[in-house]
Amino acid sequence: MENASSDKVSINNPADITIIVAYFIMVIGVGIWSMFRTNRGTVGGYFLAGRTMTWWPIGASLFASNIGSGHFVGLAGTGAASGIAVGGFEWNALFIVLLLGWLFVPVYLTAGVITMPQYLKKRFGGTRINIYLSVISLFLYIFTKISVDMFSGAVFIQQALGWNIYVAVITLLLITALYTVTGGLAALMYTDTFQTFVIIAGAFVLTGFSFAEVGGYGALLAKYGSAIPSHISSVEPQRYNISRHCYTPRQDAFSLLRDATTGDLPWPGVVFGIAIVGSWYWCTDQVIVQRCLAARSLSHVKAGCIMCGYLKLLPMFLMVFPGMISRVLYPVTCVFVLCMRVCGTEVGCSNIAYPKLVVSIMPNGLRGLMLAVMLAALMSSLASIFNSSSTLFTMDIWTRVRPQATERELLIVGRVWVLCIVAISICWIPVVQAAQSGQLFDYIQSVSSYLAPPIASVFLLAVFVKRVNETGAFWGLIGGLVMGLCRMLPEFWFGTGSCIFPSSCPFLVCGIHYLHFGIILFFCTSVLVLVVSYCTRPIGDHHLHRLVFSLRHSKEERQDLDWEQEENRRRARREGNNSGICRLIGWFCGGAASQVNDLDKSEESEKLPDISEDRVWKYTVNANALIMMAVAVFMWGYYA
Repeated sequence: MENASSDKVSINNPADITIIVAYFIMVIGVGIWSMFRTNRGTVGGYFLAGRTMTWWPIGASLFASNIGSGHFVGLAGTGAASGIAVGGFEWNALFIVLLLGWLFVPVYLTAGVITMPQYLKKRFGGTRINIYLSVISLFLYIFTKISVDMFSGAVFIQQALGWNIYVAVITLLLITALYTVTGGLAALMYTDTFQTFVIIAGAFVLTGFSFAEVGGYGALLAKYGSAIPSHISSVEPQRYNISRHCYTPRQDAFSLLRDATTGDLPWPGVVFGIAIVGSWYWCTDQVIVQRCLAARSLSHVKAGCIMCGYLKLLPMFLMVFPGMISRVLYPVTCVFVLCMRVCGTEVGCSNIAYPKLVVSIMPNGLRGLMLAVMLAALMSSLASIFNSSSTLFTMDIWTRVRPQATERELLIVGRVWVLCIVAISICWIPVVQAAQSGQLFDYIQSVSSYLAPPIASVFLLAVFVKRVNETGAFWGLIGGLVMGLCRMLPEFWFGTGSCIFPSSCPFLVCGIHYLHFGIILFFCTSVLVLVVSYCTRPIGDHHLHRLVFSLRHSKEERQDLDWEQEENRRRARREGNNSGICRLIGWFCGGAASQVNDLDKSEESEKLPDISEDRVWKYTVNANALIMMAVAVFMWGYYA
């Protein structure tokens, strides 16, 4: 381990360079090809791919959007540090993704919305919930998605390439922004499909080499328990007041469900806490839901969700187990000052488990393939965030600032916002580098557990409980946010602690596991929403047709709660169509900006999606859903 820092392998041989160049050519080629397949000149065409996507790009895009480079570094790192329990985050999604396709998407489709804040605006009326959700979503994108992907990409680049981090990351961001800005969601989903094949193929190759190197699955079971850093015997742990558990593998490393009080990932949190955070991510997050809204029919949504579910079985075997193998072959868990020399942080070096495996056992050519895999994961995840944050900002924030904005202006704003996100991402690199944590995946999930449960609660109640109203939903969100911040801010202030520097955060504040806290926060928010809603005026059914699950098939005319705001927005657009800024935008784009009511015409021409299903397709996807759940139950039972 002493020499780990000098083991970096630069990609400078013809085989590796050829594979990397071929990868970039194919990604750009797929992006250009997909640009000409769909209409990018309308809001629906740019943000929803014209609602023409079939099940296989939907399923692949759901998977690629979820699996970023943070998964490779984070899952493998946490696997190296503590075993397979982190795989529960992946396998829990097999059940949650079915809720998305069967329960939530039908309501979103019949509501006729593009963004999730738009749904809450139609469901409850008013603007405060809409704006709150848009802002908190953009905040979460930066602090839990962009930051993590940027950090994990930087870790891999440092370990594998020896390149300058800023040059490499800026290049990746600009290439990603190029096909995101020019192609819209359609280009994104087709490139995601290509990236999915690259990710899975490359990860399978590395997994095969890893198991061959360690001697097979049986050898991993036997050797992991004795994977202790080689330098540990020459140092007295007592001298540093470091507990033995900091550098020895856990006894329950191969158990998915662990003790409710002493486990690092306790089983109530794994079963219920992950389900709550997963419901927020898979059923209400713009990045995920936007792909489903682009489907040509509900059956294609369900089939795409099933495909994504099957693919989510793989990270345990392609990321977690290789991370554990990396610990056996090259013990990467250090607890002393040596960590600073090895990976630049005193917390621990588990995050370099996957990059270390790549540069150590992969031959020339295949090492370039694994770099392409990491680039594919990083770029597909970032591109998804860029596109969805662009949709949120354009449709939910910019239309509030400029209600008279034309369709041309909205399309330009959406593209410019992507460039703004790129700039924010670049500025965020040094912050993430300074905030390295020992186990990256824990950071993602802990922040999500403090901020996401109130959102999951409000969406769940909005879709399934007609009695919930705007007042209850708003105060539930605010109350949940205050509770979450009361836990998150002290933890950031005092730090989560490490073996060398234990946290001084009071037990009353930080003593509850973050997954258990997420469960408590979810139920407290739900109670607050229901109590306030039942103490205030209900919303009439004539406002709720096709906005709640029980009325999704209703044919009655719906009187939208926000109809006055929408009418004012249309009137402002008609009056402001020929303003100076519109003419300037039109001149900048090389076209006239005086088209009257172009967005109104686009809105009128977009028909409400039909959620009826062909009987054969319906029974086929339902049968596949049952089979997938049976497989998931077996895997949980086998590793529990």
